[in-house]
Amino acid sequence: MRLLVLFCISALALAQAGCTHQPPGLGQALSGDHRSDESRARDVYRHPAETLAFFGVRDDMSVVEIWPGPRGWYTEILAPLLRENGKLYAAQFPPDSDIPFYTRSLEKYRNKLASRPDVYDRVEITYLYPPEHTAIAPPGSADAVLTFRNVHNWAKAGNADAVFRAMYEALKPGGILGVVEHRARPGLSLEEQISNGYMTEKYVIDSATAAGFAFEASSDINANPRDSTDHPAGVWSLPPTLRNGQDKIDYYLEIGESDRMTLKFIKPANGT
Repeated sequence: MRLLVLFCISALALAQAGCTHQPPGLGQALSGDHRSDESRARDVYRHPAETLAFFGVRDDMSVVEIWPGPRGWYTEILAPLLRENGKLYAAQFPPDSDIPFYTRSLEKYRNKLASRPDVYDRVEITYLYPPEHTAIAPPGSADAVLTFRNVHNWAKAGNADAVFRAMYEALKPGGILGVVEHRARPGLSLEEQISNGYMTEKYVIDSATAAGFAFEASSDINANPRDSTDHPAGVWSLPPTLRNGQDKIDYYLEIGESDRMTLKFIKPANGT
């Protein structure tokens, strides 16, 4: 019994998914010298080992990471994990975007990949921004699509439905959609959600199921009960953004990163 408990990442955190094992190579990916001290410092808030285990990610899967951003925090983990036996698609911001942040982010991400070809040489960049860019992987080819703290951006842009549909199209029947998002208190209006960056679980679940996904399970792996979700600059008051500057910085650092939902969806076996 003691050995079983040790092999389980967290019986409490993964109660909904049972005793889920870390995929082979995850420990090495997390401890690799390609990860900076700054990246490692986020592990305590983002729980990558537990999160990927909850989503059922294995080292032989074809995985799409949605909008990695300039730092590619999860790319640092997924790229080495999948490099030998799997495949990683990075669905990035499109190069023809008229939004400077997106084009700068893409350039920084490309530079990051180029800086360590021994880690990132097999990452394939695709582009996501509906309606022009939705081919994030060959249709029906991906075992898993993962998105971390992006839903509020799609809601603000008014293209959440199209993004969820693009993720559905990329997945094989039976494939996994894993969503981590800042969690709003229930009943918050969509306008308030967009304004403060926290989304309700209902909004995310409704958006996914409207695209055809079946809701599978939720977890509090990335919950943070210290986060009231009520801050002057919304979720961006908290680290790592700290938009309020030095104003109450110790208070926000004590809270840590946001309270987050962790939701797992499945594309039905008969999904088309």
